[in-house]
Amino acid sequence: MPRPDRVVLVGMMGVGKSTVGKGLAERLGWRFCDSDDQVLAGTGRTIPEIFAEEGEEAFRAEETRVLAEALTGDEPVVVAAAGGVVLSAANRRLLAGSGVVVWLRAPPGVLARRVGDGSGRPLLDRDPERALVALETVRRPLYESVATITLDVDGHRPEQVLASLVEVLAGFGIGPGAAA
Repeated sequence: MPRPDRVVLVGMMGVGKSTVGKGLAERLGWRFCDSDDQVLAGTGRTIPEIFAEEGEEAFRAEETRVLAEALTGDEPVVVAAAGGVVLSAANRRLLAGSGVVVWLRAPPGVLARRVGDGSGRPLLDRDPERALVALETVRRPLYESVATITLDVDGHRPEQVLASLVEVLAGFGIGPGAAA
């Protein structure tokens, strides 16, 4: 049984991890940790700056560091994990033993509309939809391998996704309405 005091949201960029994660943390009265914000706080640099100055490998190292840091405390936490966190086998092992992992899923076309021209997202280059299709092909089986719960978010407002997630988490003994 996953730890009932940690919920980690995984999924592609633009799927709503930060928005849903903040709402979930507020609803549960738990701490919220956004991996992208933690990378900025820890390095003083944005993700595009890290990519430009040191490359993707340096960013992935920071991504791993902030994930481990977020999941080592004793207080309950909701984590919005960076989209590529599943690329590392070590991160997937950490996720598997850390709590309830929720894969927020949407088709690449939907994500492309949400991220617009891809500004500030180094992996999207000039064609966000094509880039997202390629990323999703690689990441889909990895998200599937770590997910305790999969929620399709296409066609749902963040409040609807949050309500569905709260309902599902109650079955894991988490939050209001949780089975005792």
